Amino acid sequence: MSHLSSSASICVYLRVSVSKSKLVIPLDRARAFCENTYMDISEICKSLHTAQASLALHTAAQKNRALACVADAISKNRSAIIAANKADLDAARAKGMSEALLERLMLDEKRIDGILSSMGVVIAQSDPIGEVTGGWDTPAGLSIKQVRVPLGVVAIIYESRPNVTVDAFCLAYKSGNAILLRGSSSALNSNKALVAAIQQGLKAAGKDGIANALALCQPQADHSDVDSILTARGLIDCVLPRGGAKLIQNVVQNAKIPVIETGAGVCHLFVDESADLEKAAAIAENAKIQRPGACNAIECILLHKNIAGAFLPKLAARLAGRVELRCDKVSYDILTSAEIDQKDRRFIPAEESDFGFEFLDLVCAVKVVNDLEEAVSYINSHSTHHSESICTNNRANARAFQAQIDSACVYVNASTRFTDGGEFGFGAELGISTQKLHARGPMGIKALTTTKFLIDGDGQVR
Repeated sequence: MSHLSSSASICVYLRVSVSKSKLVIPLDRARAFCENTYMDISEICKSLHTAQASLALHTAAQKNRALACVADAISKNRSAIIAANKADLDAARAKGMSEALLERLMLDEKRIDGILSSMGVVIAQSDPIGEVTGGWDTPAGLSIKQVRVPLGVVAIIYESRPNVTVDAFCLAYKSGNAILLRGSSSALNSNKALVAAIQQGLKAAGKDGIANALALCQPQADHSDVDSILTARGLIDCVLPRGGAKLIQNVVQNAKIPVIETGAGVCHLFVDESADLEKAAAIAENAKIQRPGACNAIECILLHKNIAGAFLPKLAARLAGRVELRCDKVSYDILTSAEIDQKDRRFIPAEESDFGFEFLDLVCAVKVVNDLEEAVSYINSHSTHHSESICTNNRANARAFQAQIDSACVYVNASTRFTDGGEFGFGAELGISTQKLHARGPMGIKALTTTKFLIDGDGQVR
């Protein structure tokens, strides 16, 4: 079957606790059921736990075959997925969504190719499950091994970016986890089409595929579904928020289950006094413009006072009026007095609230600092501990910056846009963790695993 439709012969399974039986419901009726019925989180999670228990017994070869079948199904259903995405884009545009956020929402042939390429990398990676991370014998004669195991049932709550639907599923499945997907209403049609293709692929894999190892929530206007996820103690082993600051704060503050916090991206670039200014301007352009709605785009540029006068006109010319610069007094005075083409003169005085703010748009704060120490202090107090970069030719300053900045990823002479699971060689990512426990930075397969100890004895007692 090459295309999905409301009449497609795909089924979803709903476990009925009274009869202990399974009902097979055609896809169009299942969609109607999901859209008009209160989400019973306990029933959904029971189904996911059952699926995860089976998936945990699958070999790497079985999981890889299932994922290959999923990739094939996504490729065959490109037209339906892109059509569903167009419906989401049209609705979002009608509601006034910014172009930067529309860009995050968009799927096209190239992005589907990227999704499939990421899946290929994940399939090619070693299966982490069963990996022995440590082992020793005790004086009592016990043999202890520490091995990697799945977390169990995980949930991800995310905004826009329908590619996350596939990335999160793929990483969860390869690491032996079942996953509950809660995307945003703005991407609902895209997510439904992608999940339908995923389930089609898992069914095509036969005994190697477990189609109910994922579930997609219908977003509720009152966010009651999110509340149900966040309070599902004993049903969901871990939840990951991926989106803006408001979403992340809601999850962190209200969750009753373990959270792996992925961060909003207030990222900084510091141009040191020894920097190659042309190189720094190119890095600033890429880090701000390539994808301004991404969490790894810079939101603030810090300049050493000794190069601010030389660098700011170069920056304005490089950005060519495409970015609004919100400048502190020193940088604003430099720009207003410099000879800059009228087309490049896109700068205004900053307000205090502009510093430490995630614009997710073609807007960037600018601040002049006295030295490296002030830059480090400012960044550590205004960042979200995501990604920061220094442009410098002073090796001691580069190492001091990397040692003192308290963020997940700290660059020297490179764009923060490289903070990405694909760029780090993970294939896909669950998000960028900005916390310090369990996982930090781009999260690949191993972020969805934990360990347990296996102990062998021969009758020992204590």
